[in-house]
Amino acid sequence: MKLVAWSQNMTSETAKAAGASLVSKEQLFEHADILTIHLVLSSRTRGLVGAAELARMKPTARLINASRGPIVDEQALISVLEKRQIAGAAIDVFDIEPLASSHPFRTLDNILATPHIGYVSHGLYKTFYEDTVSNIRKWLDTQ
Repeated sequence: MKLVAWSQNMTSETAKAAGASLVSKEQLFEHADILTIHLVLSSRTRGLVGAAELARMKPTARLINASRGPIVDEQALISVLEKRQIAGAAIDVFDIEPLASSHPFRTLDNILATPHIGYVSHGLYKTFYEDTVSNIRKWLDTQ
């Protein structure tokens, strides 16, 4: 797999340290087969992925957003999915949560939409519970 990355703050050195090649934002959307978003929502990232970026994606590409809904222009994503301009998307964040029962994401067959649980894994839950028990023990030891 060839890993490419782009960020407003990324340098070639930080990309290389992560095993990736730094590319421009345009190149990222043009070349990625699987494009994943890993950003916090801020004034700089709100609407960062809009119609122009989605139009650059290959028809075989897939978009994954488990960061924050408003980073991706929801209406633009719906449009490219309805027109099958990209192969699909997987998202667990939305502009408005919970997702309305009439929302197009609920009926499109080329999207995997889940509640905001993309972070859930056995290992992560193991860490959560072990940390919780450890913190309770530490608190009890001070009482």
